Amino acid sequence: MVYFSKAKIIAVLLVCLLGIGFSVPNFFKEQTLGSLPDWLPHKHVNLGLDLQGGSHLLLEVEVAAVIKEQLETMVDDVRSELRKARINYTGLGVSGEKGVHVTIRKSEETENARNLLRVLTPLTETTVTNNTILIELTSRQIADRRNAAIQQSVEIVRRRIDQTGTREPTIQRQGDERILVQLPGVKDPERIKRLLGETAKMSFHLTDDRLDEALRGRIPPGAKLLPRVDATQGVGQVLVKKRVMVSGEDLVDSQPSTDSQTGEPVVTFRFNSRGSKKFGATTAANVNRPFAIVLDGKVISDPVIREPILGGSGQISGNFSFQEATDLALLLRAGALPAPLTILEERSVGPGLGADSIAAGKIASIIGMVLVIVFMAVAYGRFGLMADAALIINMILILGSLSALQATLTLPGIAGIVLTIGMAVDANVLIFERIREEVRLGRGPVSAIDAGYSRALTTIIDANVTTLIAATLLFVFGSGPIKGFAVTLGVGILTSMFTAIMLTRLFVVIWLRRTTPKELPL
Repeated sequence: MVYFSKAKIIAVLLVCLLGIGFSVPNFFKEQTLGSLPDWLPHKHVNLGLDLQGGSHLLLEVEVAAVIKEQLETMVDDVRSELRKARINYTGLGVSGEKGVHVTIRKSEETENARNLLRVLTPLTETTVTNNTILIELTSRQIADRRNAAIQQSVEIVRRRIDQTGTREPTIQRQGDERILVQLPGVKDPERIKRLLGETAKMSFHLTDDRLDEALRGRIPPGAKLLPRVDATQGVGQVLVKKRVMVSGEDLVDSQPSTDSQTGEPVVTFRFNSRGSKKFGATTAANVNRPFAIVLDGKVISDPVIREPILGGSGQISGNFSFQEATDLALLLRAGALPAPLTILEERSVGPGLGADSIAAGKIASIIGMVLVIVFMAVAYGRFGLMADAALIINMILILGSLSALQATLTLPGIAGIVLTIGMAVDANVLIFERIREEVRLGRGPVSAIDAGYSRALTTIIDANVTTLIAATLLFVFGSGPIKGFAVTLGVGILTSMFTAIMLTRLFVVIWLRRTTPKELPL
């Protein structure tokens, strides 16, 4: 254990130099770092919401809207199926919060209709009362749809936030229908709220020529009246066919751009192969007819199809500013939310609180470190000073590791660092006490040091590995603040094991080779 090869010495020094290299950027401003060569480390430690300020949002997913949409889809499917089978019906519509009802005009066709609808809507509960068929979603279907909507919403929110460039956001499910969003360092929370407030469901519909009739209050079957986003483009409402010709789900890309003829900001989009086929077939069959682009129940624009569009791409115009075009492209790229989100709670955390926390953390760290250094120097003399030097390098390695990993440092994370200061010398205490025992047994300096390191190693590894397992479990199952504590604790355990087992031992070996003492100053 006392022998140190040149390869080991080089490896230890290299790790220490890397730690110093990655920690140094934290002592300079970002403007200064920008002038350094690209091959040098440039990254600061990411500060969490509680340290650098930002936005805290608690969102609620309106799951009822998802169930309602599913029921309306069932209504359309039932209408289409009964028409194909030429079964006369009346009173088709949504029943309550989980069912669809329809009345069959001829009683002899009721059973046939029921069988058709059973095949059309499997796993539902179908009952018949006086020629009226009631199709209801089961409790299992509703629960599955709710869970799917929440999970999908979390993923879509994550995509939207990531594309804004926000670093280290916390996005997680909370309860049955809520999502917690924490955004450190966000300078424009209103923009984030706008992005999360848009469902971004896009669809393409053919328009209906009977707008005058609809405006008088008689909306034709199979059509719906939608408001226009920009009323300056024509009549404030547009009558469109309910049937979706192409869905926004088939979009694979969207980017902000500029119209080559007018120079105004537009959004270009591109479909996948399925969407390209639908888009091409629809535009080819409806040349010289308006084609409405609908986003969240509002018509963005309804351009006339001049010629078939077969390439699977196009553009959306609508008197956008460039920022609006950028945000719309972002929403379409990230995908549509399955249901609207409601902001239940909003908090803005100022950086002043974070500055106070950082200052308090620094004071606690300095006091703890000074007390540990004094104790080690008094208790173990020269060996304690070696452990103190290793402790200082240990703190540098923790800072460098957090910078390199771009882990988020939170207030509990600072607590983890303070805890690590005390734990970092535990291994040295075990080793030094073991060496003292070997000296009392009459061993010489080299033999006592070798036995001390060898016999304490197993205990050190056992103690630190069990703590590392606990830190790992905290990271896997914990939320944001707990994860912050787990990260610094885990990194601190690894660096303290390195400094205690490798670095302090290197100091001891160098001292032994230079002084060859006859007795140990312990």
